[in-house]
Amino acid sequence: MSGEPKREWTLNDFEIGKPLGRGKFGNVYLAREKRTKFVVALKVLFKSQLQKNNVEHQLRREIEIQSHLRHPNILRLYGYFYDESRVYLILEYAAQGELYKKLQEYGRFSEPTTANYIKQLATALEYCHRKHVIHRDIKPENLLLGLKGTLKIADFGWAVHTPSSRRRTLCGTLDYLPPEMIEGKAHDANVDLWSLGVLCYEFMVGNPPFEAEGHRDTYRRIVKVDLHFPDYISEGARDFVSKLLQHDPEKRMRLDMALQHPWLVSQSQSFSD
Repeated sequence: MSGEPKREWTLNDFEIGKPLGRGKFGNVYLAREKRTKFVVALKVLFKSQLQKNNVEHQLRREIEIQSHLRHPNILRLYGYFYDESRVYLILEYAAQGELYKKLQEYGRFSEPTTANYIKQLATALEYCHRKHVIHRDIKPENLLLGLKGTLKIADFGWAVHTPSSRRRTLCGTLDYLPPEMIEGKAHDANVDLWSLGVLCYEFMVGNPPFEAEGHRDTYRRIVKVDLHFPDYISEGARDFVSKLLQHDPEKRMRLDMALQHPWLVSQSQSFSD
């Protein structure tokens, strides 16, 4: 399916299977392309919902960005089509589903498991940044797992293609927002470095580092970088996370340095399924 010339798809091309997930603007279904028997995830979005919430431009951006990305750790968007009331996205099927559910099931991940996921995520983000794409909404709910447990970044709804590189909209999810976005300053690809640090912490601990009772307290903790580690977190892991969670975006550890960090290298090597 991936190597075929561009063609017009319709709903008749697919056999629709079980629902895989439910979103604000529609649902995702397991589907199979009738002719090739190729299995995909079909994301069905309702135009009325998109219009009501004024997110059509966001969807166009998501399609535009995701259809140009080719990386083993980024969910493929094979194509899209629409009818009078719906928009359909033909996506790669991630057989193991949401990473978020796995984290809930286990409570927290071991350091080798965490390092394995973070390494894959950092590699994908490095690829995105080379293509001038900032994701801006990296969180467990936006990460899926393929058949063999390969991590896949999904949902580029908040991503932005920025040759100009600095933006000022408040987006992303509260727990993962970096200080510069909370403070309303311009931001660039360094926001994804912050999110990587937040995720690394959450994978090992089971909840994000700046979680608090209310929005205001969470904001305050983020801006102060009020970071505390449980006793069981190793020195190497603390060093890795602390180097990403720097208030000054320019001081955050770069992705190439993160991928060479001794903790990440040693722990991801000791990972086994």
